[in-house]
Amino acid sequence: MRVTMPFSLSYKIIMKTTHPQHCWTFTHYIPFLKLAPLSFAIPPPISVSVRSRQAGTETEREPSAMEALGPGPPAPTSLFQPPRRPGMGTVGKPIRLLANHFQVQIPKIDVYHYDIDIKPEKRPRRVNREVVDTMVRHFKMQIFGDRQPGYDGKRNMYTAHPLPIGRDRVDLEVTLPGEGKDQTFKVSLQWVSVVSLQMLLEALSGHNEVPEDSVQALDVITRHLPSMRYTPVGRSFFSPPEGYYHPLGGGREVWFGFHQSVRPAMWNMMLNIDGKSSSQYIDSKKIPGCVLVHFVLEYYNIDRWFLWS
Repeated sequence: MRVTMPFSLSYKIIMKTTHPQHCWTFTHYIPFLKLAPLSFAIPPPISVSVRSRQAGTETEREPSAMEALGPGPPAPTSLFQPPRRPGMGTVGKPIRLLANHFQVQIPKIDVYHYDIDIKPEKRPRRVNREVVDTMVRHFKMQIFGDRQPGYDGKRNMYTAHPLPIGRDRVDLEVTLPGEGKDQTFKVSLQWVSVVSLQMLLEALSGHNEVPEDSVQALDVITRHLPSMRYTPVGRSFFSPPEGYYHPLGGGREVWFGFHQSVRPAMWNMMLNIDGKSSSQYIDSKKIPGCVLVHFVLEYYNIDRWFLWS
């Protein structure tokens, strides 16, 4: 018996913006994937007899359900294999889209992955970044030279050229100036692996599977500089208000920033950037006059004139 099933798929794209000068909604249907009818055959029932040897005699019995089905499919692999796109769309009207994706030019090089272990542990990423930045500047002549590593704030660091430490573990001591007392950290640096960006380019061309370690390396490298210049919140970055002030009450105000991520596309890696906003506590240094009293009143949303009347 043969069963035939039609199969087709189309995507609906809806784009909206809340910009005061561009308030519009755009809807368009784009045929994305259309496959030939899917058919499969149901095999006839299997009749098999099974012989077994018991005490020198042969007996014949009906097969069990599992034996009648035959060998099962191979065990699934841990790596998900998404189906490849069969071709470009041919139905519908081509349109132009302005997207917040930017093409990333990837050099055909290897990057070097190192493990960073900072003690004391359980420090915020901001402190870890300060420690690594101080380490790179302090040990520039001995280890880092002109290399500018990319660091994720936890355990992973990447460089464009290998460090002159081989595969040995190197223990360093880094001191950060503190308020009244300096803080000393012990940093262990050790080689992990070589990450090939060339393999990533080949995968994007359709020759291999996309290597996750290469995507992770690119993500860490592209996020390193914004993490040092702005205030990271999750996977987004924010900066203090300059030229605007949007109080929310309760001692908080609006900060604007952006979210970024590196994603593989059909032909290259793309950098996706989205605008973000977040509430942050007001910096007490920006509040004139009675700083502490003003901040407490703002935090508890108390009308100062009502309090003092």
